[in-house]
Amino acid sequence: MNTQIKVSEESFNGQSFYIGIDVHKLSWKVTILGQEYEHKTMSQNPDPMLLARYMNKNFPGGSYYAVYEAGFSGLEACRILNQLGVNCIVVHAPDIPTSHKEKMQKTDKADSRKLARSLRNQELNGIHIPDRQLEADRALVRQRFRLVKEIIRTKNRIKSLLFQFGIDTSSELPETQSRYWTKAFIDWLKIIPVEDSLRKTIDNYIRFGEFQKTELLKVNKQLRVLAKSDQYNKNYVLLKTIPGIGPLAALTFLVQVGDISRFSKLDELCNYIGLVPRMHSSGDTIRVGSIINRGRKELKSILIEASWQAIRGDPALMLKFNELLPKMNRNKAI
Repeated sequence: MNTQIKVSEESFNGQSFYIGIDVHKLSWKVTILGQEYEHKTMSQNPDPMLLARYMNKNFPGGSYYAVYEAGFSGLEACRILNQLGVNCIVVHAPDIPTSHKEKMQKTDKADSRKLARSLRNQELNGIHIPDRQLEADRALVRQRFRLVKEIIRTKNRIKSLLFQFGIDTSSELPETQSRYWTKAFIDWLKIIPVEDSLRKTIDNYIRFGEFQKTELLKVNKQLRVLAKSDQYNKNYVLLKTIPGIGPLAALTFLVQVGDISRFSKLDELCNYIGLVPRMHSSGDTIRVGSIINRGRKELKSILIEASWQAIRGDPALMLKFNELLPKMNRNKAI
């Protein structure tokens, strides 16, 4: 007697399946849960197409939901899974409910099961997934911020080297010239009398710094071209009319925020950027601390810089700033 059950294209119609993916570079650990049971936990190659084929073959007609943590793997796997009919979201790791036992015994299998279980229990909120073009534009803006950091590091390495060998810049040059890496400061660095090896070390750092500054100019030109593209130009021009908002701040805001209509209220936008304070409430006691360390770091820093510029050019903002100063320090007031 043949008892084999035939699986048709609509066998799992109306049923939902929840997929937790612990993503690694060489493999994925995948847990698949039904609404009332666990199907299996397995390893597979890091290929969204492979997972979609498995689900369609084994659970035809079902509704598929997947989740993985944001990180090095990026968002492309999520986009592909959604295109293949798997409703995928990406979540911040700190936002995933985790028991003490799971923290003490962390494994790939436990992580994938935790993700699938939290997804089935509707405990997860996915991050916004931009399209490829917007993500590529963000990469160019972020490259500029990283390059500026590298230039600052090069400057600090030279200053640390000078301090190490007891070379005082303040006695030769005004502080502003050394602080802002002026031509006079660089020319002075090139001629100070030091040992041969130290001379070579300083010259190497100067060459690194000059190369980085040249590359920064190239990236700035690329960003100006991007700002004038049809996608950004209209809102770019409007944003620059706001006190303190310059070309870089305007473009950074546009590419980092994307479609601002996805925020239904101002608090959501502030949370996304990270301009909200830490809070701890217990009973009648409420403690408010410094701003949180999550959010869009590039956007947070550029808006703070823009605020310093705004109070110099807008009387109303300067008045508000002065009202805050008796209650807090200058950085908090900004």
